[in-house]
Amino acid sequence: MATDVARPLLQDVPRVEFAENAEAACEGADALVIVTEWKEFRSPDFDDISRRLRRRLIFDGRNMYRPAAMRDAGFEYHSIGRRAV
Repeated sequence: MATDVARPLLQDVPRVEFAENAEAACEGADALVIVTEWKEFRSPDFDDISRRLRRRLIFDGRNMYRPAAMRDAGFEYHSIGRRAV
């Protein structure tokens, strides 16, 4: 959603890539880093995310998910201000 604003600012920054959607952004990524509370990220398909990521690793800067649920789903989950699972 923010690509139109970010692309002109970051297009010349090495190693910055843009994706068409959230699913494509996860494809082959080392980890998922959450920095927004947009509605589309509140109820993701964690099975799909785990298939796309190289490693089941999530850094959640917005504390959007329950740590116990992430542990039960098999993710290494780091939530700012809460202990890692």
